[in-house]
Amino acid sequence: MTTAPTAPGPPTGGAPAPDEPAPDEPAPDELAARAAELVRDAVLGDLARRVVADCGADVGLVGVPEPAVAGPGAEGMVLRHWAGTRADLLHGLAVPAGTGLGGRALAERAPSWVPDYRAATTISHHYDAAVTAEDLYAMLTVPLLHGGTVHGVVYASLRAVVPFGDVRIGAVTRLAEAATRALAGAAAWCGSPAEDPGPRRTGPPAPVVPLTRREHEVLRWAATGRTNPEIAAQLGLTCNTVTGYLKSAMHKLGVRNRTELAVTARESGLLD
Repeated sequence: MTTAPTAPGPPTGGAPAPDEPAPDEPAPDELAARAAELVRDAVLGDLARRVVADCGADVGLVGVPEPAVAGPGAEGMVLRHWAGTRADLLHGLAVPAGTGLGGRALAERAPSWVPDYRAATTISHHYDAAVTAEDLYAMLTVPLLHGGTVHGVVYASLRAVVPFGDVRIGAVTRLAEAATRALAGAAAWCGSPAEDPGPRRTGPPAPVVPLTRREHEVLRWAATGRTNPEIAAQLGLTCNTVTGYLKSAMHKLGVRNRTELAVTARESGLLD
């Protein structure tokens, strides 16, 4: 007596089917996300160290955006990377947008600095205990901005009351820009829409709009986060004159506020 052949059933053991990943093997998207996260940590950790090694700062810090810090619909960050610290009060510190100097840079999308953090009247003082524990005074913060997305904020701090000159501001800004390009590349590699670095420009760059010498001077100071009274004192002008130069520069560049002015000026090469 013969039996009819039976159709082969699904495999019950051994290696998985060729088109299916092994049970313990991460999916390609997960691997890419992990790799991008490792790149981000490496870039930001190196940024904090280079702020100290290359820019003459005593302490370098980097805040990483974490929306949960400030609640639904609000921005915030956590200080995840540091170099040169003596205490640990700044480690893992949560900073909602608008609080302290770093929160101000996060909210305004522009660099900001003070020669004496503890005596500054233009910022909130939520973190005085942590700053005092580190014996910090002068502080500069620069957002890591690319395509409208803030990838973090870098701090350069000194244990002395000193003004931040163009040389140090420029050095920290260049480090921040290099780190931002690396972060945007890692995000694009991961393919995350939320971290899309934005459309790439094609064709020739937009022509640089000519500014007067004074407009350019005022623009450079405004891009560092200086207020109009601070710029006026620095350049020996009245506040109304500074306001007039800024409005003229905004009109020429076709922007609506100081943040757009700083970004457009930098992208056009006016701040190089």
